Amino acid sequence: MDFNQFKDRINKRFNINLNGYKERQLKRRIDSLMQSQGFTDYAKYFRALEADEKLWAQFMDKVTINVSEFFRNPDIFKVLEEKVIPYLLSKFTNLKVWSAACSNGAEPYSIAMILAEAGGKHQIHATDMDEKILAVAKTGRYPENMVKNVSERRKQKYFYRENGEYQLLDPIRSMVRFRRHDLLMQEYDTGYHLIVCRNVTIYFTREAQTELYRKFHNSLVEGGILFIGATENIINYQELGYEKFLSWFYQKVSK
Repeated sequence: MDFNQFKDRINKRFNINLNGYKERQLKRRIDSLMQSQGFTDYAKYFRALEADEKLWAQFMDKVTINVSEFFRNPDIFKVLEEKVIPYLLSKFTNLKVWSAACSNGAEPYSIAMILAEAGGKHQIHATDMDEKILAVAKTGRYPENMVKNVSERRKQKYFYRENGEYQLLDPIRSMVRFRRHDLLMQEYDTGYHLIVCRNVTIYFTREAQTELYRKFHNSLVEGGILFIGATENIINYQELGYEKFLSWFYQKVSK
């Protein structure tokens, strides 16, 4: 079994499409994981993934790269809080927000804090393809290094400390609805005023990136905004129906 056959078997067995990822980076990550677990053959590794839930969880963690923290890139989140969200609230009464590839939940919970302080009744949907990391997100429990960008005021208001960790309080946790979703395989919901998809598409091929941005455009309401990562850039944004609202923020406009 070669690498392409391995990806095809993963897709058919687990409904996980790996073809949208940049192949060289993906292969390097998977090969490294295989070798660390004592596998040198894709066929044997695939059979092991079928049989061992722990191995599968480690595989998913490696593929999806679950790295996140509260208010990641604080200067950019400041723009979101002080310019983008006030603009959206000047146009729409209550916001529908999607945190795509939300990882451990730090991102949607950060947005929940901002919206809680802005007032109104808002919907925040948070999705990821990794069910294990979604289970972590739902607990709302984080080590100290994860909340280093949270202000002391917000730490005191929205968390309590227990055994050296920070537990998010229920009013913020209840604002976020988590579910499993594969950006490359599944349909997208619509009617969003803000979609946040940060530090994800850099791992995808150019074709997959374009398709995602096109689908995000369809999911946004007219005037809605897409928020991307600090290292990302949508080169063909005008072709896809966006205008640049601010750096890292793209607004849906009529084509």
